[in-house]
Amino acid sequence: METRDSLIASRRWVVKIGSALLTRDGQGLDRAILVTWVEQMAERWRSGCEIVVVSSGAVAEGMARMGWRRRPRTLHELQAAAAIGQMGLVRAYEDCFQARGIHTAQVLLTRDDLANRSRYLNARSTLRTLLRLKVIPIINENDTVATEELRFGDNDTLAALVANLIEADLLILLTDQDGLFDQDPRQNPNARLIHQTYVSDPLLDQVAGGSGSGLGSGGMITKVRAARLAARSGTPTLIAPGRGEWVLERIGAGEPVGTLLIPAEEPQTARKRWLAGHLQARGRLVLDQGAVYALREQGKSLLAVGVKSVQGRFDRGEVVICLDEAGNEIARGLVNYSAEETQRICGKPSSAFESILGYLDDEELIHRDNLVLT
Repeated sequence: METRDSLIASRRWVVKIGSALLTRDGQGLDRAILVTWVEQMAERWRSGCEIVVVSSGAVAEGMARMGWRRRPRTLHELQAAAAIGQMGLVRAYEDCFQARGIHTAQVLLTRDDLANRSRYLNARSTLRTLLRLKVIPIINENDTVATEELRFGDNDTLAALVANLIEADLLILLTDQDGLFDQDPRQNPNARLIHQTYVSDPLLDQVAGGSGSGLGSGGMITKVRAARLAARSGTPTLIAPGRGEWVLERIGAGEPVGTLLIPAEEPQTARKRWLAGHLQARGRLVLDQGAVYALREQGKSLLAVGVKSVQGRFDRGEVVICLDEAGNEIARGLVNYSAEETQRICGKPSSAFESILGYLDDEELIHRDNLVLT
């Protein structure tokens, strides 16, 4: 089982902060506590850790600005509150990080952005570019336009899907509890904190099952579900006390904070299984011997220069099968260009894409992170 020592070496964190922590239980942004989190994240960032923040709080901040005491019930009023509150939420983060010499970027997502393969790749590319530029993305659900069908439902789920998207080393869900207990500590003083366990442990369903059991009032069931989503790409999840003193710093030092939920599989194994088993292939690419060797023996991305022919109709972000010249399947993955575009650039170097297509989206036809050998 993975140990806390591995958290010290983790280099890509997704940190989710909930509304109750950030808004003084719904009374508007608590900038004092936000400053403490930003200072800790800045320290991790300065040590070389990439940070992505998934933040709630827009609706609560919008309500506070409008003087509303009750949460709106209609969707359009909630969306209006979110739109108003986003101004204060993003500005608060921007001011805090900018004071420490760190740039931030606002990213708003809906479920459709991650369900649609083309948008999935676009979101992934944007976030990876921001991280490469040493910018900290501040992510929230796009509440102002999302319909009920396109909503994530909670930011724990959003954070888990973002962890999948960028292949995070650690997902941290900050909560107003110390972690997940084996019994309800409000009713049983002998309840023990679960320091770490596998995310598949059936005990988790019992202790986080509802509002009247475990820590259901703290939304623990959504956190367990989020941890299982994150585990699909091999990301461990830490449910940690958001009000704990310098909690992020202690996590980075490997201290036994909160509850660590560990995937049963290694990150690459989990992601490759997802790619191989959950996506339907739309086309085929026949590769030359050099490309086959680069994929099989060197673990490289697929470049268009190594493609001899294109079969089928597919769009950017759909799955294609890679074949050798004898017709044997060697790999499959998410392609960065449509069938028509691939037909035009196959056999050509990446440097020629812009002159052929008029633009350059990606240098790779299939990035190695989105490719699985079969």
